[in-house]
Amino acid sequence: MSYLLLHSSTDGQTKKIILKMADQLRRSGRECDIRDLNSDKSFNLSAYEKVLVGASIRYGHFNKQLVRFASTHQNQLNSMKTGFFAVNLTARKEGKNTVETNAYTRKFLEKCPWQPTVKSVFAGALFYPRYKWFDRVMIRFIMKMTDGPTDPNTEIEYTNWDNVAAFATEFDNL
Repeated sequence: MSYLLLHSSTDGQTKKIILKMADQLRRSGRECDIRDLNSDKSFNLSAYEKVLVGASIRYGHFNKQLVRFASTHQNQLNSMKTGFFAVNLTARKEGKNTVETNAYTRKFLEKCPWQPTVKSVFAGALFYPRYKWFDRVMIRFIMKMTDGPTDPNTEIEYTNWDNVAAFATEFDNL
C-alpha cells in the first residue's frame, strides 16, 4: 500500500509529526511518499491508496498552499480515504485540542471543499530562540494574551506523541 503524506510546516513541528507517522506506517509495511505542500506543486493522487495532510497554523491561518491544494484536488480527495491534522499552539490547552473545539481547524474544515475521512489536531512546539525577531515578539504577545510562557528562552514541545501514534493507526486502518 502506498500513501502520500503531505506537510505544510512553518517551523518544522508539522514535518516532525508527519515523519514520525511515516516511520510508524513503514514499520507496518506501508510505503510512504513524503512531500512538502509548500514547495511541491504537482501531485498525481491516483498513484496513492490514501492521502494524509498535516498543516500548521501561523497567526490564525493555514498556508495558502493548503487551501489551493484542497480546492484543486477536492473531487479526487473526496473520493478516496484521506486524513488531515492541524498543528497549533492553541491546542496545548484542554478544550481547544479537538477538531470541534479548535476554532482554526473547525473554521477551515467548514469552508473546505475537501472533507477528510479522519481528522485531528495536535499541539505544536514553542521555540522562541529559533524565531526571527518579529515572530518572537508577536508570538510572545499572543502567549501573554493566552496565559502561555513568555520567557524568550523558552523551548517547549507540546505535541502529545501518543495521540500522534493513535491518529496514524486510525489513518492506516481506514
